[in-house]
Amino acid sequence: MEYLGHRLRQELKYYINDSDYHTLRSHLSAVADPDPNMADPEGYLVTSVYFDDIHHSSLTEKEAGYQFRKKFRIRCYNRSGAPILLECKRKYGEYVSKESVSLSRREYEDILSGEYGFLLSSTFPLCRELYARHHTQLLRPVVAVEYLREAWGMREGAVRITFDKDISASLGECDMFSESFEVRKVLEPGRMVLEIKFDRFLPSTTVQILKTAMTERCAISKYVMCRNEKRRLLFR
Repeated sequence: MEYLGHRLRQELKYYINDSDYHTLRSHLSAVADPDPNMADPEGYLVTSVYFDDIHHSSLTEKEAGYQFRKKFRIRCYNRSGAPILLECKRKYGEYVSKESVSLSRREYEDILSGEYGFLLSSTFPLCRELYARHHTQLLRPVVAVEYLREAWGMREGAVRITFDKDISASLGECDMFSESFEVRKVLEPGRMVLEIKFDRFLPSTTVQILKTAMTERCAISKYVMCRNEKRRLLFR
């Protein structure tokens, strides 16, 4: 399914504990395949630098439950410089889409230092949109979110199931490549986030697996929980 040229996927999120995790993982291993990019069975490190404007629109729109919204971020894996991805995640009611373009390490550093000029001459509309929003709304990096992601895939329904563990927020600066980059966990030990992404339908096998852990769907945003944790630390 597409909208304005973007592939739309449905996304379900749940808070689960260690017991749920081991139950779900045991059932998944029989019907799903681990992500081939996982060198470690425990998962790979995901670090994302999120942007917001002077009105904190990304934060307030999510907390208010807006059905149509977008978030900009820069993402890397295992804190490696390849790839570095500028992404925009869009929400359309029950559906989400993601647009990505690659950045060089120099381009990433320019953005983190407030130099957005090179984006204006980019051939990618996403880069030019970030430039425009920076200059009209002062969109800028506000927090880095980091977690260990264990990912599984099912061909039926193009289902992707992920366990996001050790969700953490940046304490000071947002530069994930800086030697002084530091994060703090935002969930209590043994708690994590289960995410399920799929196209048009959720296979019955996936539904049955979810029932084994008796989980309840939640409106979860790792970005919001990390923004609030960082804000709490600043004003305590």
